Amino acid sequence: MTLNVSPLTLGTSGLGRGTEPGSAEEAAAVDIAVDLLSSSHAFVDTSNNYSGGRAEAVIGLAIAQIGPDATTRVISKVDAEPETGVFDRDRVLRSFDETASRLGVERLPLLHLHDPYTVTFEEAMGPGGAVEGLIELRESGRVDNIGVAAAPIPLMARYVATGVFDAVLIHNRFTAVDQSAAPVFADAHERGMTVFNAAPFGAGILATGPREGAIYDYRPATPELQEWVGRLERVCGAHGVSLAAVALHFSLRSSLVDSTVVGVSSPGRRAQLDELAATPIPDEVWSELDALSPAPSPIDDSDRA
Repeated sequence: MTLNVSPLTLGTSGLGRGTEPGSAEEAAAVDIAVDLLSSSHAFVDTSNNYSGGRAEAVIGLAIAQIGPDATTRVISKVDAEPETGVFDRDRVLRSFDETASRLGVERLPLLHLHDPYTVTFEEAMGPGGAVEGLIELRESGRVDNIGVAAAPIPLMARYVATGVFDAVLIHNRFTAVDQSAAPVFADAHERGMTVFNAAPFGAGILATGPREGAIYDYRPATPELQEWVGRLERVCGAHGVSLAAVALHFSLRSSLVDSTVVGVSSPGRRAQLDELAATPIPDEVWSELDALSPAPSPIDDSDRA
């Protein structure tokens, strides 16, 4: 089934973190979820393990407030058993049941295999493996589409090449700094898959700019990357646009990307994101960005197949 995505998909990896059921903090998180589900964006993206399950629980409360129209706006992911790392067919079915219960839904438009790092590719794809569970869910009609969501490019290339999946999500590998996901995204499109590009800010430095403690791909940015991003920030400033706006539009403007996933877990963040998306970027920025490249990406996926 074709996914009618919008240019932005709203991520929820930090939503509800540390909240207790019935608390004021939970109510505030539910308000954020209501805002996300009431926005013009097609989908809110979550996962079984986000905030220890609290993200889905909070979204479920928001769905209950909004009503049935919101039930088709959420996509989620199955995750390995937190305690044991087990990630087989049975775990996938349990993970989906947990998700459906928290959200208060019976079916989802898309369900991803999420970070399958506790099993080998062969185990995931083999008899009784995680992918078998996903296919069962799709064939039963409990999910409309199945996808794979992770990061290492060699591994993701193998999953995409199976032809089993309807969608792919890769994070931190298609940004102004690192475009290593481009061949996988191109292959996915040729197969008719929907492509989600997550973390266009590199999980940090492309939103914050170079500063002490800046991160890229969840680890400290190298001095070389800090210096390169500083040069890009000066290009942005010379054209009157922010680094964050350029980083976001790098993904939005790409023909390889169907939807860009950006995390939104604090009040006002969704409105700020919409502002960035509406910012016009002068064409000269892209030619000057090309002149700066290649960036000193700290990512090395060469041995992660």
